[in-house]
Amino acid sequence: MSSSNSVTVQILDKEYSIICPQEERSNLVSAARYLDGKMREIRSSGKVIGADRIAVMAALNITHDLLHRQDTPVQVSGSTREQVRDLLERVDLVLATDPDVSKG
Repeated sequence: MSSSNSVTVQILDKEYSIICPQEERSNLVSAARYLDGKMREIRSSGKVIGADRIAVMAALNITHDLLHRQDTPVQVSGSTREQVRDLLERVDLVLATDPDVSKG
């Protein structure tokens, strides 16, 4: 395993080295922090004991939240609109200037 392609994250006081492309490192670290937070919430409730059970409960809670959000209309913020507008402008620019892109 190449150390340049791996990221070490901590989840519930354990370290995990995960191979990850450079451009996805910050997303992986954010996901690990989120999971760690959810697992700590479950552990601190005292209702679930054991790392495996805590991990399963966290996975179920996160999956439930994700599926629930897919059913709920998303509120788009002004900054999100600006980012989408910027991306669309970039795509339009590439399409207009790249002779290899076929029109229509």
